This record gives sequence, structure tokens and C-alpha cells, in this order.
Amino acid sequence: MTTEPTVAFEASLFDVVRTALRLTRKDPRFVPRALQILRQQRSAARKRDAQARRGLHVPPFLIFSITADCNLSCAGCYANLLHRSDRPEMDDARIDRLLGEVGALGSGVMLLAGGEPLLRTGLLELTGAHSEILFLLFTNGALLDEARLDRLRAQRHVVPILSIEGGEDQTDVRRGDGTYRHVLRSMERLSSRRIFFGTSTTLTRENFELATSSDHLQRLMDRGCRLFYYINYVPVQPGTDNLQLDLGQVKTLGERLTEYRRNLPALFIAFPHDEVALGGCLAAGRGFLHINAFGDVEPCPFSPYSDTNLNETTFAEALSSPLLRSILDSDVVLDETDGRCALWKRREWVSRLAAESGDAAPSAQPSAVAEPPAGDTV
Repeated sequence: MTTEPTVAFEASLFDVVRTALRLTRKDPRFVPRALQILRQQRSAARKRDAQARRGLHVPPFLIFSITADCNLSCAGCYANLLHRSDRPEMDDARIDRLLGEVGALGSGVMLLAGGEPLLRTGLLELTGAHSEILFLLFTNGALLDEARLDRLRAQRHVVPILSIEGGEDQTDVRRGDGTYRHVLRSMERLSSRRIFFGTSTTLTRENFELATSSDHLQRLMDRGCRLFYYINYVPVQPGTDNLQLDLGQVKTLGERLTEYRRNLPALFIAFPHDEVALGGCLAAGRGFLHINAFGDVEPCPFSPYSDTNLNETTFAEALSSPLLRSILDSDVVLDETDGRCALWKRREWVSRLAAESGDAAPSAQPSAVAEPPAGDTV
């Protein structure tokens, strides 16, 4: 397994934390917590190094879809299409132990996704008990009431990331009427409490110009946003290939990110764009992996196959999953230079690897997964 992209990814995480510290140092209330996060990420890196010397590669970053429940029904939602199941979700006790295992091994950053994570009963109790992990809480913002905001203000290691699709028209068409106003209201409440927050936008061919424009970014920065996530649309819903970015937009995104990172007082994170810059696809544990609400360990959110369930094994044991190893040890080139998810493009190949690993099975109901295009083989 090539280690260079992993090393580059770890270095980029520290760059992000240092940049966040620089952006917040004008406010003395932010600085102590930012410094603590930086120290904790260095501690996490030392833990990963210790595990590496024992022969266990621990990814620095995890994506945890902590619940499949949601209060919205967004058009083309990958979670609704790929991560449905009749099985019970992991209970709080197992999640609490899992977070302890994750922290002990050195996975220092966890993106909390869903569904809507705030529908998970006890979520902020769980995050509050594991301050050694930096949690990125991806939320639609509708459930950020006063009580939750007070909890977040006390948990500086939890960073709310509000989902937005551009302006009001783009956001409400995809997420439902009134969603955009909920997001703006949440921004006001977060900003008034001096809580560091960001936004996440799924880039499509249709919203690209507005969502990546400097005017749009400035409007959000005026509301207090200092972190921007861009995630290129993956056509998990059949018949939506036309929404993927074209090659010209992929090139423009790279140019704009370079300009914004140089000139704007904010953080910018883009997938898969940043993976390309770091040496290629970071899924399957190379830099990150995905855990769904039912405990399945998957290569990434867009590759819903698993041979390991965390209700039956430890996180350390799950990192040696035959499916993950077969992806990491393969000589297949997971190219993302066209701006498209490499494992989604190679889903027929991943499906074969899953079948060959013995216990692996699709984590999604088969009818929910778009068929690979003809000739999509390795």
C-alpha cells in the first residue's frame, strides 16, 4: 500500500487546524480551544504512529453516519438511497465504546453525518464524553434549538457544518421549502454565541456558478461562516448523471479554490478535488473510511459494501477487514481527476471484491443502488 497520500493527508489536517487557529486568534475566546485541538491532533498522530509500528494502519479521519433517520427528504440524497436497512442502529453504549476505541487508536477527526445527526438521541452527550476527537457535525440546521446551541457552545471540539445548496431557490428545491431560512437563522444563532461553524454544499452542474462565486462566499462570511465544504455530486439516483460537474467546472473549481485559499479569511475543503492534490482516493482506510448507522464498516459513503460490523468486533479488528485490504493492496488506479468519486465509478469492481471476501454484502437495499454504466470494469 502506498503511504505517500496518507502522509500528505495527515499533514493537510494539521494545516487546516493551524489555519483555523490563525482565523480565530483575534477572538481570545476561540484561541485556547483551538490550541487544545491542535495539541490533541498531535497526540492522535503519535497514537497512529505507535499503531503503525505494531503493523496497524489507523486512518486519521472517519465518516460516521450516526443515524439513518432524517427530518427532511432531499432530492437525490445518497444516504436515503444507499444506507437503508431494516436492522436496528447501533445503540448508545456501543457508540460510546466505539468512540473510546477510535480516540485510543488515534483517529482524531470524525465527520458526523446521517440522516440528520441531531435526531440521534444523546448525540451531544456522546460527543461531550469524547473531547479528544474533533467532530464535524453535518446538519440541516432545523433542530439547532436553544438547548442544543448551549451544549455546542460548551463543546468547542464539535463544529457545526450547515448544509446549503447555494441561494434560497437552490436550497429549497433540493431540501424543501423553508430550509434556507432555517439555515440562515441557525447561522445567526451560532454567530451570536461565537460558535465556530461552516457550511457544506453539494456541487452540481446547476448550482456550481452561484455556490462557488466570491459574492456568495462573502455573504456567508458576513454571517460568520469560516469553513466551506464542497462535495461534488455523485449520481446515486439513477438518471441524474447530467448533474455531475463537467470537466470545465472541475478545472474552474481548482482555480477558484487556489484563489480563495490565498485571499479569503476562511477554510476550504473539497472532495474529491483535495484527494487528487494529495495523491488519489483516500477511501477504504487510506485516509478515511465510513461507518454506517448499523455498524457496517465501508470503504466510503458511496461504496456501500461491508464484511465487518462493529456490533460484532472492535474498531482495531475492523481495520483489518479483507475488503478494505483488497482495495488498498490493489494496483487498480482510483483516478479522480475528472472530479468524480473513484469508488463509485468502480462500483462493479468493489462489488466483485466484496463477493470474493466471503462475508461481505451490500449495505444498501439493491434497488437503491444505481447500476454501473455499461463497460464500467477494471
